[in-house]
Amino acid sequence: MTLNIVGQARPNTFEFETSALIKPSGFREYDARWWFGHPGSNEPPELNLIGVQALGMGLGTLIRRLGAGPDIVTGHDFRSYSLAIKLALVSGLMAAGARVKDVGLALSPMAYFAQFALDTPSVAMVTASHNENGWTGVKMGAARPLTFGPEEMSALKAIVLSGDFDLVGGGSYDFVADFRKTYLDDLTAGKRISRKLKVVAACGNGTAGAFAPEALERIGCEVIPLDVALDHTFPNYNPNPEDMKMLHAIRDKVLETGADVGLGFDGDGDRCGVVDNEGNEIFADKVGVMLARDISHLYPGSTFVVDVKSTGLFKTDKVLRENGAVTDWKTGHSYIKRRVAELGAAAGFEKSGHFFFNPPIGRGYDDGLVTAIAICQMLDRSPQSSMADLYRDLPLTFGTPTMSPHCADELKYEVVAKVVGEFTKMKADGIEFAGQPPANLVTVNGVRVVAQAGTWGLVRASSNKAEIVLVVESPVSPERRREMFEAVDAVLRRNPEVGAYNQTF
Repeated sequence: MTLNIVGQARPNTFEFETSALIKPSGFREYDARWWFGHPGSNEPPELNLIGVQALGMGLGTLIRRLGAGPDIVTGHDFRSYSLAIKLALVSGLMAAGARVKDVGLALSPMAYFAQFALDTPSVAMVTASHNENGWTGVKMGAARPLTFGPEEMSALKAIVLSGDFDLVGGGSYDFVADFRKTYLDDLTAGKRISRKLKVVAACGNGTAGAFAPEALERIGCEVIPLDVALDHTFPNYNPNPEDMKMLHAIRDKVLETGADVGLGFDGDGDRCGVVDNEGNEIFADKVGVMLARDISHLYPGSTFVVDVKSTGLFKTDKVLRENGAVTDWKTGHSYIKRRVAELGAAAGFEKSGHFFFNPPIGRGYDDGLVTAIAICQMLDRSPQSSMADLYRDLPLTFGTPTMSPHCADELKYEVVAKVVGEFTKMKADGIEFAGQPPANLVTVNGVRVVAQAGTWGLVRASSNKAEIVLVVESPVSPERRREMFEAVDAVLRRNPEVGAYNQTF
């Protein structure tokens, strides 16, 4: 089959209705994301349904070439256009001979679970995760519990954009009924807590609203629902637990109701944000340290994999050291997941809130509900402590949220490369930075500039949006945090391609 594959086409034209529109930049490092558009938007779409069909043909071709066979799980999140996109994807998969098992409306981790429960090696989950309305995408994998990394995504991009499809036919479609119940049954089996916890479950009107409240009730929590009714217009805020607007809404509900903890879930349910009983919004890397402490008490000598945006406490915390915990630094969503599997690590933590738990806690993939249950179990094992007590027990550091100024996809890696080069030269020349010579540069992804007393600032390119990522932390003082931010920002601002911040501190 020959398709006319184009990188741009205007809606309401002959070309748009007869060509496969696929903007090349939509093939990201670890998944695929495109602006699909929605009514009232003036932004031109980067993908159409024929393009989605071509993506399915390419994915069906790739999983066979990878030796994974023809079987694949599909699911979709709760957006107005996700079902149509999934069905277009399925038609392309079937043309390439895929045997599709569709679990319907799902969280991403529910689709990952289906790979195990249905004995199916590959997955294609239609979701734009926490991206704003109008975005779509696909999270893919061909070896459970792993998802694609840059190598597989590059191979998929080459197949699709060149039209190099193996359209062998013989595909099939099977809808798996009631799989939501199968997922929730497995998720909550044997996980009843004895401490009566009052928990705010915030879902931002995203897909998690159909799952999170019931899962938490099943383990014994008293659930206070917040924005759990599914509404794909996202009328209150975007379902993103890194977004301060969502965290503030959770904080207000916790303080209003006297809840023990507030838990917030992103649009496809693979991340969990946390607010303690006093209304403190705890960044996910600090939550990771708290969970690592709890896990390492249960399993001394545990290994944890941590991303480069996360707090330095994973290396310096006294409790983790006493428990013999070992930290392995890595970066990138698929790399961390793969590293957790390779090392047999107890867990992997990303500052964005993706947590990966190996057995007996999870199956190695990121699931916001597994994280939420682990937090409730941690509190259950600490009956005399509140969430705020556990947070206060951590050594004090002063961190920032993840700040994400806009930078075009075509330019962001070039900008970050320039920034890395400037910091490398500063260190080589012994030039002071933020009042001190840089003590260390970590360049596994972007650059993490570390000062002598441990204050650090990170610049890297976002893997799934047209943004630069900037994070700063100081174990010294808020003033040192501000100095590091201003110094890093000054270097970043030498690049006029970088826009304004989405949020600051």
